[in-house]
Amino acid sequence: MKVLLIEDDPKVAAFIKRGLEEQTYDVEQAYDGTFGVKLALQQEHDLIILDVILPNSNGLDVCREIRRHNQQVPILMLTALGATDDKITGLDAGADDYLTKPFEFKELLARIRALTRRGTDNSTGEKLGLADLEMDVAKKTVVRAGKSVNLTAREFALLHYLLRNKERVISRVDILEQVWETSFDTGSNVVDVYINFLRKKIDKDQPNKLIHTLVGMGYVLKEQQDV
Repeated sequence: MKVLLIEDDPKVAAFIKRGLEEQTYDVEQAYDGTFGVKLALQQEHDLIILDVILPNSNGLDVCREIRRHNQQVPILMLTALGATDDKITGLDAGADDYLTKPFEFKELLARIRALTRRGTDNSTGEKLGLADLEMDVAKKTVVRAGKSVNLTAREFALLHYLLRNKERVISRVDILEQVWETSFDTGSNVVDVYINFLRKKIDKDQPNKLIHTLVGMGYVLKEQQDV
């Protein structure tokens, strides 16, 4: 598995690179934002690990630039900023997940496995749908009303989970445990943020809304409108 590591701190970069290579990952490095974007756009990677604070171009701008050209590659953002608003800013820029420094290497590996499992699951040939929404799991494609919908890795995983549980109310805790494979902190609104991302891509300008909120309970993917 090929990983692009964009991190300007030599010690942190060496720590991550050494650990991943011991796990048989192929790691390519960039020490600044500009070169990181160049490598990300020139070559294919299975995962990008991206620091927020970088010389030349910060991680948020790097993430946005990569997303302009590639919606599919999973991006794990590293941040020394622990506030929820700072993390949400990273997700809004296009990151699929975030990890706050300092972190334990086993936590990094867990996040990587969760993000890259999408590309190696055993759901080959699985096709899911609701109304005019269609998902081809093997091809990693989503279509709504005949139009292709570009989703990030995390958005795809979330929609996949919702489709597999359509017409069933799913709590935020269930989503965190099944899609993020973590409990996060209880005050995190990361699920709400990603549901909003999906709504903008799936339901915007559509007369038949599919993603519904049940206050105090969670979310449900269903065809009929809430009364």
